[in-house]
Amino acid sequence: MDWNSTPAEQAEPSMGRRSPLPLSSTIPASPNTVWVDATPLLQAACTDLLDGELIHGENFNLFAAMSALEIMDPKMDSGMICKYYSVDEAIEDGVGPVPISFDRTTDVQCTLDIMDHLLACEATWHKGHSLAQTVFSCIYLLRPERTVPSPILHSYCKIIRATCKAIVSVVSDARTHEEEDLFTMAYGLPLDGDGDEKSLSLLNAVEENLCRQLRACKAQSSRRKQDMEPLQSDIDMEEGYCKALLCRLRFRKHFFHVLACMRRPQGKGLELARKHIASSMSELECIRKSADFLISIASGGCSIGIEDRTTASGRQPIGFDASLNSRVSAPAPPRSIKMLSWNKAIEYFEKLLRDLDFICSYSLDPSLEVLLRFVTQFQSSRPDLVARSHLQLLLVQEGRLYGRDPMFAVITRAAGLPETTKNHDIQRYESVMQLGQLVINMLKIVCTNTAWQRRKLGKSLQDWRVIYVQLELAFTNKFGEVLATSNDENGVARVVKQILIWLEEQAYWIAFRFLMLGFELELYSPSEFFMVYWYLYAVLVKLAEKTDSRMEITEITAKRKGKKRKDSSKDVGRETRIPPAVRFLQCQIHLVEGLTLLQAALRNEMAALHSLTPFNSEQEIFLQHFELLQKACIPEQITYHSFKESTSYARFSNIATPNCFQQAQKLAKELRSSFSNDHDRLAELRRLEQVAEHNSVAMNVICQLGAVEPNSLKVSFEFIHHPCYATAVVRRA
Repeated sequence: MDWNSTPAEQAEPSMGRRSPLPLSSTIPASPNTVWVDATPLLQAACTDLLDGELIHGENFNLFAAMSALEIMDPKMDSGMICKYYSVDEAIEDGVGPVPISFDRTTDVQCTLDIMDHLLACEATWHKGHSLAQTVFSCIYLLRPERTVPSPILHSYCKIIRATCKAIVSVVSDARTHEEEDLFTMAYGLPLDGDGDEKSLSLLNAVEENLCRQLRACKAQSSRRKQDMEPLQSDIDMEEGYCKALLCRLRFRKHFFHVLACMRRPQGKGLELARKHIASSMSELECIRKSADFLISIASGGCSIGIEDRTTASGRQPIGFDASLNSRVSAPAPPRSIKMLSWNKAIEYFEKLLRDLDFICSYSLDPSLEVLLRFVTQFQSSRPDLVARSHLQLLLVQEGRLYGRDPMFAVITRAAGLPETTKNHDIQRYESVMQLGQLVINMLKIVCTNTAWQRRKLGKSLQDWRVIYVQLELAFTNKFGEVLATSNDENGVARVVKQILIWLEEQAYWIAFRFLMLGFELELYSPSEFFMVYWYLYAVLVKLAEKTDSRMEITEITAKRKGKKRKDSSKDVGRETRIPPAVRFLQCQIHLVEGLTLLQAALRNEMAALHSLTPFNSEQEIFLQHFELLQKACIPEQITYHSFKESTSYARFSNIATPNCFQQAQKLAKELRSSFSNDHDRLAELRRLEQVAEHNSVAMNVICQLGAVEPNSLKVSFEFIHHPCYATAVVRRA
């Protein structure tokens, strides 16, 4: 144990803290164990211990020190912050009464507060906190049998438990919980209930009863049914209470259906899930609107600020104790948790539903290129763990894409091979099967959060390089003579060549994604931008080359598969035309080339944008940013020395002609017609055009004034129009 407190504090441990419990602990003594008061021993040790010293056994080592607990530290000692040491102790103290109140109006108000606070707890759990200290801080969830006399609360608690079980299941199956290990730890909590169907049937019965209550209170007093007992004692408030309860119960029902439908195999439940998502959004809006009614009737008014309250009414909910499960939170020490406010919880679920709806809107396109663009767009909204887990389970099911397409078929389609190639015997080779597993891993990686995604993509580049070499060697050794010839009639040569070209293209796409994610994570300082853009330029050039080669071979194969055309001159004209996808990459190439030259000239002419860190040299920074790419030889023969040499000649006098920004702007305008039906590409083209246009003007100003009055200008680069491509901002010094 680590003992950092003063001797006075150690001698009187109850000073400023909760009084120590009597020796009759909740853990009873046994014939082999006896409880002994260790306080005198500890007090005696305090007189000899200096600051930083600790008491330990002979076998105590560094590993044990890292796992040691500091006694009486609330952050480390879970027993220090417990008000109750068991659920039964809390119940005996009246924390979770059933019924909540004998006054029916108060009972309904408190039930609504419990529902709202549970929503805030659930959102806080989704954000990475412990399930035991958030959702299951509610005593009614820990002892569900006690809520049977209150059907509304009982049904709500049962559907909450079923929802938590479903979410734990989807995150565990997707194995994305590595980001936050505590998310899927249930700590033996009662997640398993009577089954989903029984929970839903009970919820439906309670909902139907509330609907009858609502219809009855809407009717005129003369027509009101005498056999329908009001929900609470204030008849004038009956309708408001019924609506508030109904929208909360209906939201739980539809949200649970969303989770269930999205787990159906091969995406068969996505259409139905979208309907439940729309209903969930509608009920959330009703929940938000009910706040005005609940605040207006809250006794004593709302004493908590709108940013801190965890209930719509602003009252403190009953039946909760955040420290109740702190002792079951091992192996991690108890955390200090700040619950999301009720408004933040509503906003979280609205965003979660929008993200899930975006997933459900996907057409399950078999094209890997289309899929990766979809995932990239999805990740741009920074979805949370639950949504990303659902996406991953949709993409990869039983080792197949969407649970239906074998990975070899996905690869051959991505490589531009004919549909019949998916049954080729080459798929039985070990290296090809390893390539399929590599694609599966990539799909899982792109569904992780931004930081994990970047790190894992960078590390996977070496695997792609190894697979490329293995494939090339394996088929060169086995079909060396065939692969060396240009006999297109041989199926093996054509398949292997196109797969290798696609494999290289995919590796460069991963490298491109790796570098772009660095901007999203703000890993590059302004003085390092031009270094990153220089490397990005090299990667984009190779990516464009490989993409063009793949598309060219695909086009030739498609033509040879059909009949010979009479007008060969038309074929030649089409072969020389650059595909829009390649021109889109060329637009970005011109843009990053212009940014590299402009920033290099500023460094060379005005001594601007230099790194001022005393800890790393520029070469060390280069290796830190691109080490993973360098290990995978992506691109080949790219070193720090080549970077220094190629950027040392940039001057204001030679970077304006040709104007790379103008070329990028021109390409962006020309490509609009090619992507007229692709709204995402059009939006990206508009952003690229804006960056190119503003940088073109800025470069002209810098080149004109910088050569004459270099000290009169102050240039900075800001992400005004695009999250990754900076815009030069020129000001007078």
